[in-house]
Amino acid sequence: MPLSNANKRVLHDQEKAEEESNRKKRRLSSENNISPLSKKPREFLEESLAMTESQRKANFSAIPSPGSNGISRHASPLTSKTGTTKKLVIKNFKEKPNLPENYQQETWGKLSEAVEAIHKSHAIKSSLEELYQAVENMCSYKMSATLYDQLKQVCENHVKSNLQQFLKETIAYEQFLKKIDHCWQAHCRQMIMIRSIFLFLDRTYVLQNSSIMSIWDMGLDIFRAHIVGHHIVQTRTVDGLLQLIERERNGEAVDRQLLKSLLRMLSDLQIYQDAFERRFLEATDRLYAAEGQQLMQQRDVPEYLLHVEKRLSEESERLLHYLDQSTKKPVITLVEKQLLEQHLSQILQKGLDQLLHENRIADLTRLYTLFSRVRDGLKELCAAFATYIKNTGKVIVLNIDTDPEKDKDMVQLLLDFKAKIDNILSVCFASNEKFINVMKESFEHFINVRQNKPAELIAKYVDSKLRAGNKEATEEELERLLDRIMVIFRFIHGKDVFEAFYKKDLAKRLLVGKSASVDAEKSMLSKLKQECGGGFTQKLEGMFKDMELSKDFMLAFKQHMQNIDAPGGIELTVNILTMGYWPPYPPMEVHLPAEMVKLQDIFQKFYLYKHSGRKLQWQPTLGHCVLKAVFSGGNKELQVSLFQTLCLLLFSEGEEFTFDEVKEHTGIEINELRRTLQSLACGKARVLQKLPKGKDVNDGDKFIFNDEFKHKLFRIKINQIQMKETQEENTSTTERVFHDRQYQVDAAIVRIMKTRKSLSHNLLISELYNQLKFPVKPGDLKKRIESLIDRDYMERDKDNPNQYLYVA
Repeated sequence: MPLSNANKRVLHDQEKAEEESNRKKRRLSSENNISPLSKKPREFLEESLAMTESQRKANFSAIPSPGSNGISRHASPLTSKTGTTKKLVIKNFKEKPNLPENYQQETWGKLSEAVEAIHKSHAIKSSLEELYQAVENMCSYKMSATLYDQLKQVCENHVKSNLQQFLKETIAYEQFLKKIDHCWQAHCRQMIMIRSIFLFLDRTYVLQNSSIMSIWDMGLDIFRAHIVGHHIVQTRTVDGLLQLIERERNGEAVDRQLLKSLLRMLSDLQIYQDAFERRFLEATDRLYAAEGQQLMQQRDVPEYLLHVEKRLSEESERLLHYLDQSTKKPVITLVEKQLLEQHLSQILQKGLDQLLHENRIADLTRLYTLFSRVRDGLKELCAAFATYIKNTGKVIVLNIDTDPEKDKDMVQLLLDFKAKIDNILSVCFASNEKFINVMKESFEHFINVRQNKPAELIAKYVDSKLRAGNKEATEEELERLLDRIMVIFRFIHGKDVFEAFYKKDLAKRLLVGKSASVDAEKSMLSKLKQECGGGFTQKLEGMFKDMELSKDFMLAFKQHMQNIDAPGGIELTVNILTMGYWPPYPPMEVHLPAEMVKLQDIFQKFYLYKHSGRKLQWQPTLGHCVLKAVFSGGNKELQVSLFQTLCLLLFSEGEEFTFDEVKEHTGIEINELRRTLQSLACGKARVLQKLPKGKDVNDGDKFIFNDEFKHKLFRIKINQIQMKETQEENTSTTERVFHDRQYQVDAAIVRIMKTRKSLSHNLLISELYNQLKFPVKPGDLKKRIESLIDRDYMERDKDNPNQYLYVA
């Protein structure tokens, strides 16, 4: 309902009366110097510490600031009962009010009494609000400088009075430290309370004068100058702290809270580095220098490393609990220097080989972690690691401590050693790239100390794993094993030696059908091709191709045999081999049965009809047969070589033959015949009996068919002579490699000279080393150069004998 004009006028008069009344109350409050605060002292103290200057001026405005000009300071909207909005304006006094007489002396007396009460831990008679207001009033009337000086003098007198208690020499160092700490804690509490009272002074006068310290800093400066700064007090304090820390390092329990408080005191007083840290680091250096020397003599390496790790942990814990963080780097560096850096070589010489040999994973991890903390630590560890690999590898490769007959175990030992080193690199040495590179260099170094032999043995090891009958591993395990072998293969220089022996063994596996898995064979071939290129595996791939073509050709030959009159009871299988792909086999003439000769002629005519212009050369050393034998105990099938077959077939015509008779009938070379008869009469399956008995076959021995032969199996495999590598085969394979190398060297020399036309001896040798993929001596290269000069491929310069010219 709208108000009438009369009602509006009444409300307006009431508002004017209320406003006048409030103005009188505010004026009265200012004149009587009454504080408008109604909060409790603690609440006021907490709030006052966080107030801004504008807030304090709004709350404490009992006495106006001098020089006020009556300009409006604050305006806030007011809403009247009629709904209209008005502004309430507060103005300063136009003239500065006069202070009572002796105001400064009386006010300071009240404040100094409060400060003394705080120093003596007595109750303060005046309220904190009143004291705060008094400080603000004095500051407002330009008494700040005098007030600050008076406060400083009172605080300084109090601190000086506490000095004498610390100069008594009869106090024990721990009791002395507690007294210092108690005095410091009391001083801090007192200065906090004093500052809360003089907060207005601190936030006006002090802030406006950069040359004057804040009240808190003034208190610190006084305490530093008259208590801790005293040379006797400071010396006893630092000595006590060092003794406490030394006791803790020796395993005793100490008051860490006391240490923390006093060290923080030194830090707050800004004398931590000068007074304490320097002496603390000197004591630490002396302690760990002596400890390192002593323990290196008394303890083995694993125990010593555990102790170092423990000491580093302890020092880090001290930093966490009471030492200043600025001490962290120097103190840890000192421990590392005295316990590790000074003894790097001694630790490695004394214990690294043992840790590696025993595969102490935890200790090696600790060693790597600790050595990584110091300068040149990992560098020295890496060098020692390389030395260990080379020395251990040489023992494996050269068989220094073992019988040379144990060469067959070399590759397995190398694989085990490599797996062990790889595990150490991964788990202990964090797969550090420098360590991995050093490992590769070390393996390459020691594995080629014994030239060519590791390559030969790796090829034979692969052969043993790829043969049928090797049931030691599944296909997945065999694949992983081949990968590991390839890692070792990468380190050898004589890869052509590996190729020669691998090709010879692969030929036997393919021809005798003893390959464990075609997939495994092709997987190995793929790995070699990826590692060495297509040229390296070209002949090996050709061998597989020959075997596949032979199978297809034999299908056609069997169909052909069905249409002709052939000897009955014999089934012929032939593998056609390209001579350039397969290892060379020495030709050998033997006396074959007429049936076999007839079958050979039939096959040869069929093959030459299909492929005219080619030449076939039969290799009896590679043949094998399956014979049906009749014994008194039952019929058996004998799986034997062609040479064994020729010997056994004689006993279909007679019961007893001498060595010379067997030789005459078969035509087998004498040494080959001895091994063949030895396998039939002296092995596990003795289908022949030798007279006299013995392991060796001599010229006068007689051989009799063993009719009483028994065996639990129906098909019996008698070890085939051609699967046993003789020393002559080994030597011939090695010689072929050397001859091939000579051809490669000659070709490389001619290729280089044809391109360069003229070249000095040293540059030619350097070019050859860059191109040749096998190890060769300078003397051997010089011989090949002389050979090419003799054959007119190149000549010496007439004016400079050290310069070679290409002859077109």
